[in-house]
Amino acid sequence: MEKYMVFACSDSRVCPSHVLNFQPGDAFVVRNIANMVPPFDKAKYGGVGAAIEYAVLHLKVENIVVIGHSACGGIKGLMSFPLDGNNSTDFIEDWVKICLPAKSKVKSEVGDSAFEDQCSRCEREAVNVSLANLLTYPFVREGLVKGTLALKGGYYDFIKGAFELWGLEFGLSETSSVKDVATILHWKL
Repeated sequence: MEKYMVFACSDSRVCPSHVLNFQPGDAFVVRNIANMVPPFDKAKYGGVGAAIEYAVLHLKVENIVVIGHSACGGIKGLMSFPLDGNNSTDFIEDWVKICLPAKSKVKSEVGDSAFEDQCSRCEREAVNVSLANLLTYPFVREGLVKGTLALKGGYYDFIKGAFELWGLEFGLSETSSVKDVATILHWKL
């Protein structure tokens, strides 16, 4: 039985089975540009929502892990696209907007640092945004409240050959609303 659901980037340098030493059957894997998890939205992100719902409710995964990585092209795009509505791409700019809160946080905290440093910081912050977005899925929240599910963030630096893993501390109850999530999350690095 699969114990893990993993969100990883489509980048061929970041194979989650290799990074985490998984064997076939260990993990249900979703790969996309910049390993992003969008917020709950039946109309706009049905494919991702279906994967999360299947993993949590039918496969009964015990952990959802979102893995960011070094030198991520999707995050570089997020940090460099003007995102002013005049898209130069058909899909990419709209997709990476999922993690605009990460870009905003990085720009406000280290906006005067080198672009590469900003991107590196945003690669980790985007993982945190995706973890927060997972909390907008009712079945994920229910699993967290019941203690049958855990969320973890990861970062693979394939240049240094290093892997970081972190969890989150939070307070959720069955009556918490989605907008309460932003005020109760405390990321633990």
